[in-house]
Amino acid sequence: MRRLFSALLVTLLTACASTPKPAADSPALGEKAPPPDAAPDAEAFRAQPPEPGKAPDLVLPTFQSAKLENGLTVLVSTRRELPLVFAGVAFAAGSAQDPKGKEGLAELSYRMLLEGAGKRDTVALDNAFADLGVSPGMDVQADGAQVGVRVLTRNLDTAMSLLSDVVLRPTFNAQAFDRRKKQQLADLVRALGQPGVLAQLAYLEAVFGLDHPYGHLSDGMPASVQTLTLADVRGYYQKQVGPAAAAIILTGDISLDEGVALARKYFGGWKGKATPPAPPKATQVSPRQQVYVVPKPGLDQTLVLVGRAGIAAGNPDEYALDLATTVFGGFFGSRLNMNLRENKGYSYGAGASLSPRLGVGPLTAYSSVRQDVTGPALTEVMNELSGLKTKPISAEELGAAREGLIRAFPGAFESVEGLGASAAALYITRRPLDEFNRTVEGLRDASAEDVQRKAEQYLDPASMQIVLVGDPATIQEQVTPLGLGKLVPVEPDEAPAVKPGAPRAVK
Repeated sequence: MRRLFSALLVTLLTACASTPKPAADSPALGEKAPPPDAAPDAEAFRAQPPEPGKAPDLVLPTFQSAKLENGLTVLVSTRRELPLVFAGVAFAAGSAQDPKGKEGLAELSYRMLLEGAGKRDTVALDNAFADLGVSPGMDVQADGAQVGVRVLTRNLDTAMSLLSDVVLRPTFNAQAFDRRKKQQLADLVRALGQPGVLAQLAYLEAVFGLDHPYGHLSDGMPASVQTLTLADVRGYYQKQVGPAAAAIILTGDISLDEGVALARKYFGGWKGKATPPAPPKATQVSPRQQVYVVPKPGLDQTLVLVGRAGIAAGNPDEYALDLATTVFGGFFGSRLNMNLRENKGYSYGAGASLSPRLGVGPLTAYSSVRQDVTGPALTEVMNELSGLKTKPISAEELGAAREGLIRAFPGAFESVEGLGASAAALYITRRPLDEFNRTVEGLRDASAEDVQRKAEQYLDPASMQIVLVGDPATIQEQVTPLGLGKLVPVEPDEAPAVKPGAPRAVK
């Protein structure tokens, strides 16, 4: 009996010990429990953007140069990550050396280098490059030209042999010349059907004048290309191409010593009397007197180009002016783009660029706007130019422009081709080998006061020429009341040459 009582007592105590006690804040008998706490907002994190990580160190490429006994420059930038090399030749003469009435000659002459060389005709030459898995690229600009290929390191010697044939031993075959000339003419016919090309032609005329070396596109015009002969091409080559007016470009998996050895092997015997041409003379910047109009009836958009002659490469104003131009229209958050695209909805985008050349290059703002807001959009462009003086550039705007320009530099060097193009640009515009480092330092050191001064000096709306491509009736109705100058219709491929800023007759 005592054992049974003890067992019952143990069971009771155990049950009491395991029964949970009511919480101190539990409701009394008959009261309702408070509602549970609300679940946390799963989207609350969006209110606080994550902090950016540490910016990577800016690493700029190093360029080295040497000169052979015949005057040929060798430019090398070493990058060993991959077994790839860009091999090319940069030329110091470009379309700015086209004779008057022979516009398009440089383009045709350089393209002919790939139309047969050494013992190979056009097809055989193309097949020889194809056997290496490459196709040579050609680029002709106002101040120079470049031809080159990207190859595996093991194929570099063969590629250099082919390039030496291309540059030193072009065949200038008459049949190939006729075919290439016809192709250039056909390309021009297609291009002249594009409003953007017409805008460029009218703009170059408005800013430089057709008599200036920078007053035409490198492709020329149908009338001038039609006059070109094989003798013209041979003459251009003999006058403008030679070892003292060219550079071997080698970037990637190669050293300077290796590059010099290859250049001497394949180009050491090159002879020629050509020398780098003098920079084109600066054109006079005159106050705007008229608005150039390229009539395109029924065009849904109006192309707007506003600009002037800017500065030459190496001008001490370059860094501060580049920053000022970027604040005005050089990136998505610029004043011009935020106004025309984001605030007004007049355009998909607007921009501005500074293009220093060997001579004084253009400073340009551009946009395509809806036809029905041509006048208001142009008004906003001019207001933004004026606003650079009435509303000085803020520290935030300058900081964004400075950071954007500097951080964009690595994009130009991400491939061996890009590295080669950068090296060619240094040679063609005759910049020092440490130019990219100097540019970064110049952008970092440019003061707010200097940037503001250059903005007011170069981006004065009164000195900016205006070109409009669009419906003439709309332009007449909406732009005339703005008082920006007399509207002058132009046909870029037909009108006679004029000096910049001077009106001309229309056929």
